[in-house]
Amino acid sequence: MNSILAGLVVLILGDSHMVHQGGLIDLLPDQLAAEGATVYAYGACGATPTDYLTPKTTDCGRTARAGTGAVTRETGMGLAVWNARDLIAKTKPDLIVVVMGDTMGAYKTPVFPKAWVWDQVTALTGEIRSSSLSCDWIGPPWGTDNPAFGKTTGRVQELSDYLAQIVSPCHYVNSTAFAAPGAWKSIDGQHLDQAGYKAWTAAIVKSIEAQQANPAPAAPAAGAASDDAPW
Repeated sequence: MNSILAGLVVLILGDSHMVHQGGLIDLLPDQLAAEGATVYAYGACGATPTDYLTPKTTDCGRTARAGTGAVTRETGMGLAVWNARDLIAKTKPDLIVVVMGDTMGAYKTPVFPKAWVWDQVTALTGEIRSSSLSCDWIGPPWGTDNPAFGKTTGRVQELSDYLAQIVSPCHYVNSTAFAAPGAWKSIDGQHLDQAGYKAWTAAIVKSIEAQQANPAPAAPAAGAASDDAPW
């Protein structure tokens, strides 16, 4: 196989987009595997980056998938969020793909919590840096206005712009650049419909392939520039 991804071991860590039925957990591993990658994928509903580093439970489900095998879905109360360190040790990845953005949007709050997002992101990127692993951080896609989540175009833009500044050493994958606001339909304002998840998956894989073929410098490391810091 001539694909740039052939032989690559990929570990995916995500939020509800990696849990939702018909979402990325059902699509992204298949597409990456079709290009020759070995994929291990994990999702925890509502998870933020530090939830993957400290003991945390989710009451809205978690998933796991090895390669193109069946998705293991668990629902119910008190389910443990997967531990990133354990998963790295177990799967020995060449590349980590982080799908976490919406859970840090604080969509129902009037002020974007920049300092909190900084703490969340740099905790996980610090772990990735210490493991000397390649990383792609997938930012949030556009949604549609819905009181259930409070997601708005303006806050998504603010969140995405800030993530682009602070996710180093990960390469930032700007999902808002893949489609115009409203082009991908949502079932609840935040989670996409089937067509939206298919389009997002295709765009993510294309971006990962491009980065692997021609690695671009990541954004400046968190704290390298005072303008990046939340204080």
